[in-house]
Amino acid sequence: MPEIHQPEPLVEVLTALREGVMGVSETVVSTVDGLLVAADVDAVHAESIAALSAATHSLALRMAHEAGGTGLRDVTTRSADRHVVVQAINDRALLTILGDDGLDLNRLQHDTHTTLEHLAKILAGDTPR
Repeated sequence: MPEIHQPEPLVEVLTALREGVMGVSETVVSTVDGLLVAADVDAVHAESIAALSAATHSLALRMAHEAGGTGLRDVTTRSADRHVVVQAINDRALLTILGDDGLDLNRLQHDTHTTLEHLAKILAGDTPR
């Protein structure tokens, strides 16, 4: 498999999220079109997660619209032993968080606001401090 060049500041933010929130196992940043931007993964195929995240986001956005909602903050899928959270970074990028059944959802919800801000600044060309 060819090595993918990933922007180091993005990977640093993803790694900090994984290390800071119990249960986060892998993270992926992708475009809303499903293209991989950066990833901190071990056991999943990052390109597949990017593509599926875009499809999930698109479907959830449509559902929110049909239900009378505006915008979409996140989509959470829970299985017996995994969590998948897809969050909009901005109108062009997504953060997907994969976690085990011990994922601290309260801490994740608290910490992702800052993470999303950092990722948005990096993607816009402003490296956060």
